[in-house]
Amino acid sequence: MFTGTLPFTDAERPYIALAPMEGLMDGVFRELLTAVGGIDHCVTEFIRVTQQVFPEKVFYRLCPELHNGGRTLSGTPVHIQLLGSDPELLAGNAAKAARLGALAIDLNFGCPAKTVNRSQGGAVLLQYPDLLNRIATRVRQAVPPHIPVSAKMRLGFKDKSLALDNAAALEAGGIQWLTVHARTKTEGYKPPAYWSWIAEIKKKVNIPVLANGEIWTPAQAQQCQQESTSDLLMIGRGLVATPDLARIIKEPGYQPMSWQEHLQLMVRMADQLPHLTDKQLTDRLKQWLHYFSMHSPEIKAVFDEVKKLRERAPFFAALPQH
Repeated sequence: MFTGTLPFTDAERPYIALAPMEGLMDGVFRELLTAVGGIDHCVTEFIRVTQQVFPEKVFYRLCPELHNGGRTLSGTPVHIQLLGSDPELLAGNAAKAARLGALAIDLNFGCPAKTVNRSQGGAVLLQYPDLLNRIATRVRQAVPPHIPVSAKMRLGFKDKSLALDNAAALEAGGIQWLTVHARTKTEGYKPPAYWSWIAEIKKKVNIPVLANGEIWTPAQAQQCQQESTSDLLMIGRGLVATPDLARIIKEPGYQPMSWQEHLQLMVRMADQLPHLTDKQLTDRLKQWLHYFSMHSPEIKAVFDEVKKLRERAPFFAALPQH
């Protein structure tokens, strides 16, 4: 039985968690965004569990914050996410993460990637409520009682027919909260997100439910809270495109960052990645610029100018012109 404290017990509302975006939201990105402020906890990219209990170096690579008590340098807690379908292997890895200092364990039942689903991981498991229950049960048993275990799911795989059954199965397995991405695997990331389904799930379970999906603006955050009846939010791409979105949502009168300050964040990121080749670095920064440009015509002009550049010197030489 869980004996610890939930992270949002005494937190201000809305509570905002940073989503675990595979291939993007690594330790460097988490440091930058949590330093901006307004984020209450983060979740790592998933650790894909298929055949073994991983050595320590894997957990430290995916969650370097373990060297800092499981928190970013700005003090934001980081939870470790596991993905897989074998209850025993997931339990073994969860126990290992806990021994290394993980503040919480999250289980991924939401990833829509075909390569992941083909190997029986992520959203494909939403077709099997009994398996979800067995995974949650074993992981909860393997993790010390003071460390919370949570899960993230979509509304379903092909359709939403098992959404309530899946939520109930995970709750019965002993998780402390559930994050719901308000779309099915088939619906991917295309608008809209069906936040009203989260309200139905909240009626079904007696644990906290975080609402996730299609939150890009303060207005959408407010609408999500109304339709989902949850003031616990998880935001992913919206925080990539607008790094101070959490503060804009939470703090009336807050003066949002300028587009020039957004570009400065990219320079800070580059300083943290000296080991990357020029192409690796510029590809990474252009990925972030693309998100920035979705909400800023000024940054769209920057993106159009640098999107074909592959060497860091001309790339950064172009930035001061703006």
